[in-house]
Amino acid sequence: MPEVRTPQMFVDGAFVDAASDATFDSVNPATEEVVARLAVAGERDVDRAVDAARAALDGPWGNTGPRERQRLLMRLAGLVLDNAEELAQLDTAEVGIPIARSRGLAMASAGLLEWYAALSRTVRGATIENNRPADLISSTLRQPIGVVGAITPWNTPLPMMMWKLGPVLATGSTLVHKPAEISSLSALRMAELCIEAGVPDGVVNVVTGNGGTGALLAEHRGVDKIAFTGSVATGQAIVRASAGNLKRLTMELGGKSPSIVFADADLDRAAASVARSIFDNSGQVCVAGSRLLVQDDVHDEFVDRVAEHARALRVGDPLADGTDMGPVASKAQWEKVKDFVAGALEDGAELTTGGGGAGQEKGYYVEPTVLTGVANHSRLAQGEVFGPVLGVTRFSTLDDAVALANGTDFGLSSYVWTTNMSTANTMVRRIKAGIVQVNTIEGLDPAVPVGGHGMSGYGKELGLEQLDEYLSTKSVWTAR
Repeated sequence: MPEVRTPQMFVDGAFVDAASDATFDSVNPATEEVVARLAVAGERDVDRAVDAARAALDGPWGNTGPRERQRLLMRLAGLVLDNAEELAQLDTAEVGIPIARSRGLAMASAGLLEWYAALSRTVRGATIENNRPADLISSTLRQPIGVVGAITPWNTPLPMMMWKLGPVLATGSTLVHKPAEISSLSALRMAELCIEAGVPDGVVNVVTGNGGTGALLAEHRGVDKIAFTGSVATGQAIVRASAGNLKRLTMELGGKSPSIVFADADLDRAAASVARSIFDNSGQVCVAGSRLLVQDDVHDEFVDRVAEHARALRVGDPLADGTDMGPVASKAQWEKVKDFVAGALEDGAELTTGGGGAGQEKGYYVEPTVLTGVANHSRLAQGEVFGPVLGVTRFSTLDDAVALANGTDFGLSSYVWTTNMSTANTMVRRIKAGIVQVNTIEGLDPAVPVGGHGMSGYGKELGLEQLDEYLSTKSVWTAR
């Protein structure tokens, strides 16, 4: 494991000591060993980082043109590729992501930066025809939103940072990033790489810490925007904290995404994809298809096929070649997942496969688990488990499927499996979710926006739409 400077933060272009001696441990979920000891940033530390970001915004960085921002992003993308193995190892050590997946996520992170490099050349205002006298010209000017506070989750640390860092650099804003408590190391390394790429001091800052640190950032009056990905409860707290200066917010929150399988679907293809959707990254994906809705005629057959895929997964050491699924990311998450499974069984669900700890002596492992007979009003169907647990519910008609799919507070993603395009088109229109995928789970690309409805949040990540979240529009009137 590459050496990481701890317990320090990264502020104004350098690693710095925190104001207090408070620290916390980052623990490897596969071995239960301490990976690093990190600083808990307090009020003075957050102030220092925000001040550095503001000074950078008011300095030469504020006048940097799109060409230079594009070049910086491309250089940074190249550095991510050059250091992909190190970045992958850091995320696997802290979160337990199988190393092959971590390597893929590191490569994808470089691709994200390339996308944002392209976006940096698309910022533009407009000249607007108006009804005032002919000597008055009206136009709009698009400017950086300002100091952005980014609060990111632990499930895929590196790409989640790119979703915030990329648009900040593309638009000419500045960043104070608070990574998840249990996954801070790749963020600290990325801050170093930003300096190596030529990003000016103070443009990118990283403060480590706990929920209290995130709260300080969310309520800070020197922060113009919060970009948050994480739980609903934390998102709600951020909304309340933002009221002090009415910050702009992007909230990408939880999901309880349904995989809806009609009787006419290609069952082999659907079963493999349904299993992958919920068991990849140990189910710790916001768009995971954690609810399986299956039409009566094929229910038993289809559940058996999904269970076969679950049993075939190789669960174990995330650093070992061939591992399909590692541990969940922390002891707290492990206990939460076990509690959900126990509660579902008490509510009358039946265990088809899994439910145990995958036979490991150490580490926070959970077997790929499939539960049938899950009532849509139950805690398992309504709550975000964020683990490798699939709850199965029957349906009879298309209307039943729509009612079940929309029968939660969430609305992030959804998956429809059918060979009938009339059925597919009807479901696309009627499902209340920010993303609907038909006969695929592969629908993620930097050019396509991601966002939710209801308790899954608001605002967009990725796509051309994301850039608007990081820009302020100024109306300009000019007399000849």
